[in-house]
Amino acid sequence: MTAFPVAYSEALDPAELVRELAAGLCPASEPGGGLGVLYLTDAFADDFPVIADGLKAATGIETWVGTLGLGVVANEKSAFDRPAATAMVIDVGSDAYRLIARTPIPDRWPDELMRWAETVNPVCGLVHADGTTPALAELIETLAKRSGAYLVGGLTCSRSTQHQLAADMGGGGVSGVLFSPDVPVTVGLTQGCSPLGPSHEITAGEGNIIAEIDGRPALDVFKEDIGEMLAHDLQRVAGYVHVAFPVSGANDGADYMVRNLMAIDPQNGLLGVATEIAPGDRIMFVRRDPMSAQKDLKRMLDDVKKRMPGDARGAVYISCVARGPGMFGSESAEAEMISEGLEGLPVIGFYAGGEISNDRLYGYTGVLLTFG
Repeated sequence: MTAFPVAYSEALDPAELVRELAAGLCPASEPGGGLGVLYLTDAFADDFPVIADGLKAATGIETWVGTLGLGVVANEKSAFDRPAATAMVIDVGSDAYRLIARTPIPDRWPDELMRWAETVNPVCGLVHADGTTPALAELIETLAKRSGAYLVGGLTCSRSTQHQLAADMGGGGVSGVLFSPDVPVTVGLTQGCSPLGPSHEITAGEGNIIAEIDGRPALDVFKEDIGEMLAHDLQRVAGYVHVAFPVSGANDGADYMVRNLMAIDPQNGLLGVATEIAPGDRIMFVRRDPMSAQKDLKRMLDDVKKRMPGDARGAVYISCVARGPGMFGSESAEAEMISEGLEGLPVIGFYAGGEISNDRLYGYTGVLLTFG
């Protein structure tokens, strides 16, 4: 089976960008079918509709999904915070997928889509979402549960319009595509952090304030886990130490949702975190550093390769905007690790404002979807 074609362009003119992408996707001059995936950096936010229409006309591919990111990934190359675009054609029949039109309200999914999901039992979905959508976490969770699909995706990351491309183009809600079991897929999740201590239980607190952990002042437990050096200078934890909430049922605690540590109250022993908490929630503290991110990315790639059902044809990788060159050291370092770890498999992706894995919204992670 042939690999999925990938195209990349740094052309500044939208018309030239379309020509370069189309040439990379259809080198044999004959327009093809399949499902197109298009990612643009937000420098092209205002030109997104024109570029998408141009690609449809130039390639003959009518169905596309995609969004905007602060950066894009194309095989071993990335472009971060500068004009660039990448596209891939997922070579599957039209009966093997269904588009998810932008839906901004939980449980308002189109009846036709849900009937198809009940009949076909899709295994996976590639989704994009607008981070400004109210009740977004609930929206993602209901889509996963109603469709039965394992979702992989990310939040649009744009400093202007929040465009998503699916059945139409615009901002708000969640959109994308669901794949039937006829499309073999393998998914992976990599964290950009490593644990500083064991999992604990929040025993007192409300809103986004944690008062007690394991029946003790929250700050006391925090200081024990981060170590004496950091505990003596709490100013140093900013941007380095985060809170993490383990996902119920995850193996060996490797799956957790990272949130920012927003405030420390030394006088009252309180911690402020960037999410709603409740007594009984599990919590742990993690550090975010390049070595942890690189090590876990390699772990994820090795694991995905072991689970692939035979040879793969292409992949989509979505990484947090807080990773990229700031975490891996150079613009394309993360993409190079992905390409090497997947042995040159065609890959496209984008740098997102948050990542979606299964039925949850993550941060500081990378999510991978490979197609067999």
